[in-house]
Amino acid sequence: MSDKPAEDVLGPDGNPLSKKALKKQQKDAEKALKKAAHRQQEQAQNPQAAEQEKEDYAKDHYGQVRMIQSRDKPDRTLLKVCELTRGLADQKVWLRGRLYTSRSKGKSCFFVIRQQKWTVQALVSVGEKVSKQMVKYIANINKESIVDVEGYVRTVPQKIESCSQQDVELHAEQVWVVSSAAPRLPLLIEDASRPETEGDLAHVNQDTRLDNRIIDLRTQTNQALFRVQMGVCRHFRQHLEQNGFVEIHTPKIISAASEGGANVFEVTYFKTKAYLAQSPQLYKQMAICGDMDRVFTVGAVFRAEDSNTHRHLTEFVGLDLEMAFNYHYHEVVDVIGNMFVAIFKGLQQNFAEEIEIVHKQFPAEPFKFLEPSLRLDYREGVQMLQEVGVEMEEGDDLSTPNEKLLGKLVKAKYDTDFFILDKFPLAVRPFYTMPDPEDTKWSNSYDMFMRGEEILSGAQRIHDPDFLLERAKLHEINIEKIKAYIDSFKYGAPPHAGGGIGMERVTMLYLGLDNIRKASLFPRDPKRLTP
Repeated sequence: MSDKPAEDVLGPDGNPLSKKALKKQQKDAEKALKKAAHRQQEQAQNPQAAEQEKEDYAKDHYGQVRMIQSRDKPDRTLLKVCELTRGLADQKVWLRGRLYTSRSKGKSCFFVIRQQKWTVQALVSVGEKVSKQMVKYIANINKESIVDVEGYVRTVPQKIESCSQQDVELHAEQVWVVSSAAPRLPLLIEDASRPETEGDLAHVNQDTRLDNRIIDLRTQTNQALFRVQMGVCRHFRQHLEQNGFVEIHTPKIISAASEGGANVFEVTYFKTKAYLAQSPQLYKQMAICGDMDRVFTVGAVFRAEDSNTHRHLTEFVGLDLEMAFNYHYHEVVDVIGNMFVAIFKGLQQNFAEEIEIVHKQFPAEPFKFLEPSLRLDYREGVQMLQEVGVEMEEGDDLSTPNEKLLGKLVKAKYDTDFFILDKFPLAVRPFYTMPDPEDTKWSNSYDMFMRGEEILSGAQRIHDPDFLLERAKLHEINIEKIKAYIDSFKYGAPPHAGGGIGMERVTMLYLGLDNIRKASLFPRDPKRLTP
């Protein structure tokens, strides 16, 4: 049964309204009349409030500030969110941060200000200094906008579990937008911060994170994660400096592949070709020949490997070291083992809060290690694998699955996530590796492992130029391209050894992450060259 059109009432399009549409129009008109009558009644009872509402008495306490172009130097101290504690109770403060979340409730608006990994709850309520218009404005500020807030620090009767500053909140009286974020974000910080254990809720996939890395880096987890990574570098440097090492900086554009293989990026260098360094290896050794005795470097390393795995990058940060020794390369192995212990202990002592934050989103078992570090002979490792049914010969290199299995076997037997494997087969090591003096099937080389994955490869280097030349020819390396390297040993070279570490891989494995891209600020792999 159809509605009969009304005869006299027309809609916006000029056509007669149906009875249903007419009825709705009448209801809307009645609501509007009631609302107007209610407002008139309020104004009659409180004419002052009505006048204030018209004028917006708080108009000088909120809004968008003029673009900061270094015009002014206001006499104002901006506190950090992490500084807001009970000790500042009832004091008026200014702070700057990002508007993380907001929700309006009647005549009030609750919002959270985030600054790196710290957050604080703020509140504005209609009163003498806060108008309805101000509350409405704040409630509609785009998430992730940068704001300056002035207000009183107030203690709270119950802890605010959702914020890092749990004992206080900020009662705001001024809110100014310094830099407005776009209304639509490519990903929500709340989704990007969600623990992996909450599988039934929205998560952000890895490609979306990396495509929008600037926003992804704002999560509390990433703020903590890259502080842990800073700690890896800090304790690497500190320990080596305390043990007589000198930090050096080596070339990244070189004339020949540093590892002698094909996995190298070729670049145009004026009228000739050059390569991006796969390792600072040759230059560390040349520094030793230059009587620097003990050296280390922190810098970019490039590997043109088409490996799309959870642990490979085409560019990573190398933590490399080299040192002269007196009689046995184990002098160097002991120094490196002690250095890793210093890193692990330093992270435990100085970055416990950050580690806990990361593990809230990415749960993992705490990292375990022994002091001194566990050292096994390569043949012992092979035997442990053979005992559980792995078919491999003593001279074979370790495959990735066998590395992981060995890590589990070592953890079960020795209760450590870190260990050293010594005396690798010579056939699987670079040309400059010193052979074992008793059996040339083996070499004076070693790898170090975290949670069953290699994080350092090292060896005693050949320091005799004639023997080095012989080994280079055996590996079919173009002698002309490494002439400067070989010549550096002609004038007397001390016995020396060292190793190279991947910073991102150490971070990943210490924290128990599942992918190295989580531990790389802006990762580069065979499929990713931006951002």
